[in-house]
Amino acid sequence: MAKKIIVAGGGHGGIACASQLAAAGFEVEVYEKHARDKMGYDWTDIFDPKSLRYAHIPMPAKDKYEYKTNMTFIPPSGNTPVKQDVPEDELEIKMERRDIYDLIITHAEKNGVKFFFDTEVKGPVMAGDRVIGIETDKGNVLGDMVIDACGCESVVRANLPGVCGIQKHTGAFEKFYVYRAFYNKASDEVPEHPYKVYMLPNGRMGIGWVACEDEYSDLLIGEFEPFTVEEAEEKAAFFRKENPILGDKVLRGGYMVEIPVRQPLSIMVADGYAAIGDSAFMTVPIIGSGLADAFKASKMLSDTIIADKSETYSAETLWDYQVKYYKALGAGMAPLALVKLLLAKITPDQLDYLFDNGILDADMLTITADSTSFTSMLSFDPALFGKAKHLIKDKEITAMVLKLGKDIGKATAICATMPKVYGRYNVQRWAKGYDRLFRLRK
Repeated sequence: MAKKIIVAGGGHGGIACASQLAAAGFEVEVYEKHARDKMGYDWTDIFDPKSLRYAHIPMPAKDKYEYKTNMTFIPPSGNTPVKQDVPEDELEIKMERRDIYDLIITHAEKNGVKFFFDTEVKGPVMAGDRVIGIETDKGNVLGDMVIDACGCESVVRANLPGVCGIQKHTGAFEKFYVYRAFYNKASDEVPEHPYKVYMLPNGRMGIGWVACEDEYSDLLIGEFEPFTVEEAEEKAAFFRKENPILGDKVLRGGYMVEIPVRQPLSIMVADGYAAIGDSAFMTVPIIGSGLADAFKASKMLSDTIIADKSETYSAETLWDYQVKYYKALGAGMAPLALVKLLLAKITPDQLDYLFDNGILDADMLTITADSTSFTSMLSFDPALFGKAKHLIKDKEITAMVLKLGKDIGKATAICATMPKVYGRYNVQRWAKGYDRLFRLRK
């Protein structure tokens, strides 16, 4: 008899994993609170197309996507913009999120996945320490294991018993409150930099972007502190002043979401449970992009479940999924979370200094949603020795950057010492040391 896998929530990684498991003969059900035609935000997403092939998802039709242009990073002063230089074979694609959902849901249904839309997940169903199903607004659903794809503040993860050792909620500076809207274009002028990413815009702790497209201007505002749609419209005045092409009429979007911008979850599995995508904080910690990592993680998780010949789907047998993820992706994202914490402490003047003196240059800011990040360059780029002469002129920045380098070394070492075999005591002890490194200290 086929084993039954429940996917809680309609996250991209969960659906991709469901598709692969159904193709392998599992009975797979996905429970999602939205209707099918309401899945996803009304905006575009950017991700590495190679991740689709990795997850055995077909490429979309050519009229459904286009390649993303390089971003230009703008420091607080605006004086020294730095443009990315992403190699052509690493360019990401831009695609409507609802088209992405249509692609992966249609593919999953062809493989035999059953979807239950308009069904809200309320939490896990437990038998002792084991997850045996989910509670929904339409009753309990039981299965052999649950894949948590409920998102950043997952109600499944939040209601697991403490003995599992899994972090229930995000902490300080671990998620962005994001406003995004597509506005009309106030002019037909083509700007010198069509895709601008603002660092600490208007002196506020966060990022923002303005992307000029053929038919609209795309505005994103992301900050560590909550704000309202009304406040977002007030903040938009800064971006309009800097970008006269940005109109004032919302064409679509215009609402708030929460996006994790932190290191991957320190423990992703328990008996009968595995987290994926935003539920496991699989995003790039500075820009919040996570589709590619979630798609790649879907294959790691499906392979691990298929390989479990004992069919127990316990923390011990699922642990290999986390080990694989950290080896391929998580160990690279963890140091980048430390860079994010540096940006949470740095002043606008200090950030300007790093831009003005070429310390943050095109190489370092060529960040993709794949495993490339400027933390690896911080660790290994020999050119940094030449840049040290600039750092030495500012003792406070020097101290911050030296501490960052030391912490990156610690993160690399900690990730390398992750237990290869699951034992509750050893894993939870390792997780405490890992989590401790990312606590923000002034």
